[in-house]
Order: sequence, then structure tokens, then C-alpha cells
Amino acid sequence: MSARDAILARLKGASSPSLRAEADALLVAPERPAVDAAALEAEFLARLALPSVSATHDAIEDLSALPDAVARYLAAQDEPPALCLPPDPRLAACDWSGFTLHERPASDGAAVLAVARRGIAETGSLIFETGPQAPMLPNFLALHHIVLLPVEAIHPYLEDAPLAGPQPRAHYWITGVSGTTDIEGTYVRGAHGPRFLHVILLRGC
Repeated sequence: MSARDAILARLKGASSPSLRAEADALLVAPERPAVDAAALEAEFLARLALPSVSATHDAIEDLSALPDAVARYLAAQDEPPALCLPPDPRLAACDWSGFTLHERPASDGAAVLAVARRGIAETGSLIFETGPQAPMLPNFLALHHIVLLPVEAIHPYLEDAPLAGPQPRAHYWITGVSGTTDIEGTYVRGAHGPRFLHVILLRGC
């Protein structure tokens, strides 16, 4: 059966009992899924592990451990210790000796590090903002997107996303790796951005 025939056959069977049952189940499902506010880290990590998000994670107790965590991830991916580092004073204070650091993204760059402003436990989303210390472009060019997220910045629901104080030029949200599916249902990972998303949770200061 050709792809065209398969699509037409599915459309002709749209009123089948199984599809009606599937539609009914969607109608009774809660629009706002339950999130345990007392276990936000666990809830967030559970969403990261979903196939639709497909992210990995690590955790550190303080910022000084960040370079080792990044090196550990890159080594596991058989990547050299090279990194595009944003001009964030918190990151600059870390010991990056042993790394090759880049200030600007390269089209063939392997990894970029960014700091997320918030994480949303409901969906596993990461919220970023643009600014002089947080350029946006590098986060869409590298193969590996490595994100530092303070645990205290994880919030339960999408409604918790607005950030207080002066607003940046733009906010953008990332939920999992970039991907697309063609008409035959073939999933292509990294179609419009990084192929890998790795979140490093910062539990301490």
C-alpha cells in the first residue's frame, strides 16, 4: 500500500469506533495535569524523560562543579571539550581550564551552554530570555544544547511562566529537542536546531 493509499484509508475510517473512543478519551482528560508541588524536581525530570521531550540530565550541588558536569557529558558523547559559552558572569567565574571556549557560535559547533530562567514541571519546558549576557542564536546552532537550570527556578504550571521585573527583548521556550515528521511519519531529530538536549540541575548556590 502506498503512503497515499494509507492516508486515504485512514481518512475513510475516521468514524471507526476505535477513533471515536480515542476522541472521547481526549475530551475527558484533564487540561491541567496534576503536578506534585512538593516534588517539583522529580516531576520535571519525569517530563524530560518522555519520548516527546527526549532530554538527558545531570545534577550538581554548586556552580563550581559545572565544568566537570559539562566535561562528563561531552566525553560520554565522544565530543571534544569545546564549548560556546555565553558572556554570563556566573559562568565566567567557573574554572574552564581544559576547555576550548568560543564566544560566538559556529555552524559546525558541537556544544553550547546556556542558563534557563525557569523550568516548567507540567511540560518539561525551559524558559530563556535574550540579553547581552544571554544571546539567543547559539542555542539553535549547536548539535548539543547544554542547559543549566537552578532547581529553585522549577515551577509547577505554564501559568507560572511570566517573569517578574523588567522584561527582556524576547522570551523563548524550549521543550525537548528539535524534530519534525514528514508525511510518511518518519521522525527527523534535530531538523531545526540541536539534536541533543542535556539539562544540568543546580541544587545549591
